[in-house]
Amino acid sequence: MKLSVVIVNYNVKFFLEQCLNSVLKASTFLPDVEIIVVDNNSVDGSVDMLKEKFPLVKIIANSDNRGFSAANNQAIEISNGEYILLLNPDTIVEEDTFASTVDFMDNTVEAGGLGVKMIDGNGAFLPESKRGLPTPWAALCKMSGLSKIFPKSKTFNGYHLGYLNMDEVHEVDILSGAFMLLRRSALDKTGLLDEAFFMYGEDIDLSYRLVKEGYRNYYYPKTRIIHYKGESTRKGSLNYVFVFYNAMVIFAKKHFSQNNANLFSKLIKAAIYFRAGLSVLSRVFSTMFLPILDAGLIFSGMLIIQNLWEKKVMMADGAYYPIEFIAIAVPSYIIVWLISVFLSGGYDKPIQLLKGLRGIVLGTLLILVVYALIPESWRFSRALILIGALWASISGILLRLVLKLIGASAVIGDETRGRNLIVIGNDVEAGRVIQLLNDSEDNPNVKGWVSSEPKVDSSFPQHLGILSQLDEIIRVHKIDEIVFCIKDLPISKIITNMATLGSRKLTYKIAPPESMYMIGSSAINKSQDRYMIELSTITKIENRRNKRLIDLILSLFFLIVSPVLILITSNPLRLYRNLFSVLFGLKSLVGYIPPDSNRDLSYPQIKPGILNATDALKQEEFTDIEIHDLNLHYAKDYSLANDLSIVGRGLRHLGRK
Repeated sequence: MKLSVVIVNYNVKFFLEQCLNSVLKASTFLPDVEIIVVDNNSVDGSVDMLKEKFPLVKIIANSDNRGFSAANNQAIEISNGEYILLLNPDTIVEEDTFASTVDFMDNTVEAGGLGVKMIDGNGAFLPESKRGLPTPWAALCKMSGLSKIFPKSKTFNGYHLGYLNMDEVHEVDILSGAFMLLRRSALDKTGLLDEAFFMYGEDIDLSYRLVKEGYRNYYYPKTRIIHYKGESTRKGSLNYVFVFYNAMVIFAKKHFSQNNANLFSKLIKAAIYFRAGLSVLSRVFSTMFLPILDAGLIFSGMLIIQNLWEKKVMMADGAYYPIEFIAIAVPSYIIVWLISVFLSGGYDKPIQLLKGLRGIVLGTLLILVVYALIPESWRFSRALILIGALWASISGILLRLVLKLIGASAVIGDETRGRNLIVIGNDVEAGRVIQLLNDSEDNPNVKGWVSSEPKVDSSFPQHLGILSQLDEIIRVHKIDEIVFCIKDLPISKIITNMATLGSRKLTYKIAPPESMYMIGSSAINKSQDRYMIELSTITKIENRRNKRLIDLILSLFFLIVSPVLILITSNPLRLYRNLFSVLFGLKSLVGYIPPDSNRDLSYPQIKPGILNATDALKQEEFTDIEIHDLNLHYAKDYSLANDLSIVGRGLRHLGRK
């Protein structure tokens, strides 16, 4: 066996499927390739997908999450290849990747390991493709941000070797675990991955051990891969910062002297706390700044309104409001208004004025209801509540308009506009993907499709041209996003286009054949990577929040009236168990219909439901196709009204197993 490809998976089913499709294509250019996937107890149906779609792949299904190092070691121990490739599931390899890299290793006998040129989902070069030894100074520069300030400096960017040409072969110290091609004979000398590293650092440790054994590691940019990034590996996340710190400390204690290891630990810890502090402050500022401004404006306005009201209306009677009004009542009103705005989605970015106004109206109604129930001594003035609500609405609108005028996108978010999008593929697949996009919640402005072949029936609707005209099509139609049909395009051509067009700040997605999802790295929300276009409104933040809110309210209500409910349910004990499961967030009152088969339908993930859409229908038996249609309709057209209707008609089933 020439090559063993080892992939460790944990709850990234969609990425894994895309990765394996590319691995199978690359395997056709190199004889004798085996593929081993180790699943670390995923709960997203990864193992079922593997068995159904990739029957020739060897599967190791762990019953717990053993970490990256231990899982890789499991696969290496049963592998047979002369070379072993450790490959992340969130990657896509070119067709010639295996043949090209193995050929280089065959002709470079001193090579112990090899890494390739990696680009992210937006076509940008990933600096971790080539790395130097993480000395205390190199690691400090990385964690403090000095390496970003001086990216080409040999002094300050020794970690990512920014001074080396990214398009030339170089000898490097450290390889990336996302793509790490290893010579088995070298592994026999160095040993397998150190399982003290649960996640991160194991590639650094193994690379360094290869060098210490006299082997050389190479950065090989003659072939490329796409490497997507999830939240756990995004370099700005606190999770990554702390996990990286722990990995570096383990590495230092293992390979440095005690004095150097202690110094290393202190320097990195200082950099960590600095970065973590900046990250926390940034998040607090981004999240709380607008509500704090709203509260300050409303409170200041209420002070002025109170003074004017006392002078113009109450002075004739010699009456004034007690201190409790401004000290207790007004802050209480403000808290209710702000919470109502939040629950109405008024603070979701990009900020929408109507959602904020809706929150103020609902908050005012709640205040007036409570006002009618409290003791008369605390009823200061309905008029001031209404005037305060009017001021809260006006001040909120004016504040947001000013922030938009000065371009404060960090506070109010980027205003969502219609994205101009094209699909690249052949007519049948492009048509399928265009329909998928038109049904999506994102609702992009699909300008049309670009054929991947020179000859095409131009009468097919929305045809814009051929791939060689892509630059002109992007310019003329002001394109923001491109979707590649991987069924119709070689992966190498997709990567080349992404890398070539990277300077245009386009976003990209890749559509697998016969799938209801797309994978890509999107900058729509700027602060986040979006990996899937979901076919639903159920993924919207406000809908998830409202769904959870109605679950809490109704489950509490049903617990209160449970002495009546048990008379109409067949299993009273199960009723209480279900309601408490909903209350503690383990279940939802309404969810998908469980399919009778194990078919992977790729719906957006939500909590398991006690009830489902069939409870609102008189029909009792449903086919798989009908179940699929009902579930898809529930996800795409989600609303609280639908949930309430299903709950109302399915009360007798609340004790369902």
